[in-house]
Amino acid sequence: MADRAAELFDQLCDLGEKRIAETDATGIDMQVLSLTSPGTEQLEATAATAVAREANDRVAEAVRAHPTRLAGFACLPTADPQAAVAEMERTIHDYGFKGVMINGHVQGRYLDDKFFWPILERAEALSVPIYLHPTQPPKAVIDASYSGFVPMVSDMLAGAGWGWHIETAIHVIRLILGGVFDAYPQLQIVVGHMGEGLPFMLQRLDVMPTAMTNLKHPISFYLRQNVHYTFSAFNFTPTFLDLLLELGVDRILFSADHPYSSMAQARAFLEGYRSAMPIRSGLRMATRSAS
Repeated sequence: MADRAAELFDQLCDLGEKRIAETDATGIDMQVLSLTSPGTEQLEATAATAVAREANDRVAEAVRAHPTRLAGFACLPTADPQAAVAEMERTIHDYGFKGVMINGHVQGRYLDDKFFWPILERAEALSVPIYLHPTQPPKAVIDASYSGFVPMVSDMLAGAGWGWHIETAIHVIRLILGGVFDAYPQLQIVVGHMGEGLPFMLQRLDVMPTAMTNLKHPISFYLRQNVHYTFSAFNFTPTFLDLLLELGVDRILFSADHPYSSMAQARAFLEGYRSAMPIRSGLRMATRSAS
């Protein structure tokens, strides 16, 4: 995989003309840049703060050079919520970033932990979304559920082959059950990969009634009101139709997950449905990209 890795690093690191040319070739108008996974979430607070600031400054330079073609999601030092709030405010106010990217759990702690709620409170106040990106499950989960195979198989099973998506879905459910959206009803979370399996299980989740959860609404309510869902290279017809039928078009965002997946394939998939189905408001044309 050495050749592909070299190509990938080249595409990740280029935030200039080559990247713009690649979007031109596929007819995509806008890319939203974010620090690639695993981000800062597994770093200690001091290191996370330094990395986040450096990454955000670099994205800001790229956006300034191509303001009509590139936008940014802020990287945050989530291990230090006060520093994360300050960095969110800096990047939103000074750089005009469109939201923030958080890569899953923070050294085994999830965002339903009230330790992190200052971040959620500020995102709601600033009216910016939090993109909840997958990351590897905590080590104890990997050891229990994904180990026992050759290393490459275990890594992929715990990652992009399965574990990433289940981990992110559980994180969203924890946010709901933890009362985050009752406390911050205008907060918006974005998840990728056609919903990380959540749309398929949406109605089943309501077997937990509000009398049991002490929430104001059924779980499906929050999945329909507080979460948006992107393609993220899940160019799979049955999965898309399930998402469309369960959540509706107004909750769906187009994305391609460049450079990990093909922008051309993502655009072709979207165009196939735009020509075949009357979608009343259309899907917003922007791609999430890693920098």
